[in-house]
Amino acid sequence: MATPVSFDTIRSAPKVLLHDHLDGGLRPQTVIDLAAETGYSGLPHTDAAELGEWFHRAADSGSLERYLETFSHTVGVMQTPDALVRVAAECAEDLAADGVVYAEVRYAPELFQDGGMTIDEVVQAVQDGFREGERRVAESGKRIRIGTLLCAMRQNARATEIANLAVRYRDAEVVGFDIAGPEAGFPPTRNLDAFEYLRQQNAHFTIHAGEAFGLPSIWEAIQHCGAERLGHGVRIVDDIKVDDNGEVQLGRLASYVRDRRIPLEMCPSSNLQTGAAPSLAEHPIGLLARLRFRVTVNTDNRLMSHCSMSSEFHALHETFGYDWADMQWFTVNAMKSSFLGFDERLAIINDVVKPGYARLMA
Repeated sequence: MATPVSFDTIRSAPKVLLHDHLDGGLRPQTVIDLAAETGYSGLPHTDAAELGEWFHRAADSGSLERYLETFSHTVGVMQTPDALVRVAAECAEDLAADGVVYAEVRYAPELFQDGGMTIDEVVQAVQDGFREGERRVAESGKRIRIGTLLCAMRQNARATEIANLAVRYRDAEVVGFDIAGPEAGFPPTRNLDAFEYLRQQNAHFTIHAGEAFGLPSIWEAIQHCGAERLGHGVRIVDDIKVDDNGEVQLGRLASYVRDRRIPLEMCPSSNLQTGAAPSLAEHPIGLLARLRFRVTVNTDNRLMSHCSMSSEFHALHETFGYDWADMQWFTVNAMKSSFLGFDERLAIINDVVKPGYARLMA
């Protein structure tokens, strides 16, 4: 008899996470503690439960721009090396407690320099925190590995600098690069020099595209910039037609994305909050998974969306009826699409992911 699917049993399943923002996953109590330690003022609440609820309500606006405003508080308390170490270590612990065995966590180093840290000091502090978190997880009898993605903010002019930083630290578990921030008015082609440099250096990168903006953002990210993965990519559904009889016709861009197995880093709860999808039942993930696009499931911002990998999987199970085989498919998709080396990806799939789901399906 297979193990019944529930939130608790999903937590025990091995999961892989590709799209998670460090500054979007703090514990509410940590925000309060760091605010007191660093002298940061302006928090709307000093009770952890009330603050956590405030973040969720403020982010649940249907607007990406309003959603991004909530980060002023988390970024505001992450301006010292000690704060970054704490946040990164707790991130690893929290993900491992949720059953995540491999995660790629991203952040924009340029956002954490208000306290006087150099860009290298920011990266080193975060990497120290992730290694400390992995050590604590191992001591508890669990396992997790964290790879880092360094983001450049697309509205600024530091993409090439951050790309250089990602290459410089790639032997220290910085596995790739990304651009984030508002899509409208800031197309990925503004950063062509950075992407050309990364390709020359055989470095990996993903691009936020197709979340708040449509098909042109996705097309530019892939065809001009050479993105290996799409951060969100929700709007690829605009290039898919379904007629009244349920017949599906893919446009040329959608066909290209599916044929090339370009991974989609989909974040269901976050997409509802930012207005990228009207409801979970209407979220493009249902159609895209059915059509066998390279779909992955992710959290985006665990604090703002009040979610975890387990809650995302559980919501998808309740909405679409996904079972253990489907969850294994999403997880293998994610591990195949990670920026780890081939041998390491294969080892995690064969030694961790598949045996974990086999036990649940037995």
